[in-house]
Amino acid sequence: MQAYRLAIRPQTAFGTPLVGDTWFGHICWGIAEQYGHDTLAACLCDYTAGRPFLIISDAFPAGYLPLPTLPSRYWQAGDEQDRKKLKKRQWLPQDALDRPLHEWQQHAKTSADIAPDLLRAHSQPHNSINRATGTTGEGGGFAPYNSEQTWYATDSRWQAYLLLDENRLNHAQLETVLNNIGASGYGRDASIGLGKYQTDALEPEPAGLFARSGNACLTLAPCCPQGLGYDSAHSYYQTVTRFGRHGNIQATAGNPYKSPILMAQTAAVISARPGQPYLGQGIGGISASLPATVHQGYAPIIAIEFDPTRLTPRRAP
Repeated sequence: MQAYRLAIRPQTAFGTPLVGDTWFGHICWGIAEQYGHDTLAACLCDYTAGRPFLIISDAFPAGYLPLPTLPSRYWQAGDEQDRKKLKKRQWLPQDALDRPLHEWQQHAKTSADIAPDLLRAHSQPHNSINRATGTTGEGGGFAPYNSEQTWYATDSRWQAYLLLDENRLNHAQLETVLNNIGASGYGRDASIGLGKYQTDALEPEPAGLFARSGNACLTLAPCCPQGLGYDSAHSYYQTVTRFGRHGNIQATAGNPYKSPILMAQTAAVISARPGQPYLGQGIGGISASLPATVHQGYAPIIAIEFDPTRLTPRRAP
């Protein structure tokens, strides 16, 4: 698979974070709309059998990667001792990748270190409208509610990493689909103007991130490592449950809800080194209304050199 780096600039607020598995779903719908359902079916052939045609990461600030999810005691102590402040250091500069893993927290940055208001969460008030009368209704019809929006710093640049099988979808086709998503909107409330971004570049990944060596790996998107034989005793991650919904025209075709999926959150440390630059599995059987539905349970990975003995409990003298 060919590795690419995608550079984007958010243009509006977002109702859904830019995460790999959700982005993958948008891309699948985009392929079907632009090139036809037969093309999408060919791309998804054997997707749940370990042959993904595309894997996309979350979006990260340009030049940064997520700090691995490891217990606090793994990190080398530095001048800063306040744990709350240390936990806010979530972005690792790419030029720190060659440092020993236990030093990474000392080089990591907070969102505020990178740019003022790099990420801001705001609550947006709404109200339900009676479409027949054009008003909020009478009596109990007034039902305001809030929804969360994420705002990115003005003109901030974000990057995602993609692995593409060009025998099934080529670079130009993928770039067209990504441009279409950016123009029409990504995620919740795209129909009312949220989730728009500008694509600056989709280019071969220049830094050799996926050619590194190591005895473990860092994931760049949520993934499903269950049942694949990885060393669970020396793997560290947070979990997230995806309560997915269909998008596009399938959102209004009967039951829009998918079965929940338990995933390892982005920045997981998995004590394994697969023979390819990704791990995880494609998930099927999650939709009653569209049985062919799949979910991206794969994640791009970066090899790291992990020393599990730093987490071995020390015996009292």
